[in-house]
Amino acid sequence: MENGISNKVNPQETTKTIGIVGAGHIAQAVARHAAKAGYKVIISSRKKPVELADLASSLGDGVTTGTPTEAAQADLVLIAVHFDQIPDAVKDIDWKGRTVIDTSNAIVFPEFKPKDFGGKTSSRVNTGLFPGASLVKAFNTLPAAILASDPNVDKGRRVIFVSGDDDESKKKVLTFAKNLGFYPIDLGGLDEGGRLQEFGGALITHNLIKLK
Repeated sequence: MENGISNKVNPQETTKTIGIVGAGHIAQAVARHAAKAGYKVIISSRKKPVELADLASSLGDGVTTGTPTEAAQADLVLIAVHFDQIPDAVKDIDWKGRTVIDTSNAIVFPEFKPKDFGGKTSSRVNTGLFPGASLVKAFNTLPAAILASDPNVDKGRRVIFVSGDDDESKKKVLTFAKNLGFYPIDLGGLDEGGRLQEFGGALITHNLIKLK
């Protein structure tokens, strides 16, 4: 057992559906890994689903397009839009009972510094945008190009950090990351772990490998 999850991939996990809100580089990286691992993926954005058809077909078998509302019906929902765009991207959607993966980084441009939330973590702030959902922070610490590369390297697996307050939802994300080939590490809750992995935190941009 590692991080409370089995070393073996559960075949049932690979039949689940991942919804993605956003179609940028982070969204594409996770979608491609998920499709390769056997997940069904619904990718969505502000564009009409038909406008994402070519992108979806390039990401792998099992990747389809939909609206953000349709993507939000999936077993796991990955939010992969810029921090400031999240409110508009997720409004008018029923989030009750969903497990939401927050990949965002709260950055002030052009200064390129962390946003100040008066001591709160950015993910703690984001929980208010998803009433009734369990929010888990993950897939935000690596640059998109590194996240998109093979998580299995010669001597180990690339590390993904995961934070969340609800243990059951966090376990789903830990298992998802592991099934994609990463080595997930549970950092605890959104206030403690989230602070370490958010922009400006100690773990941001570190490309770590768990050796075999």
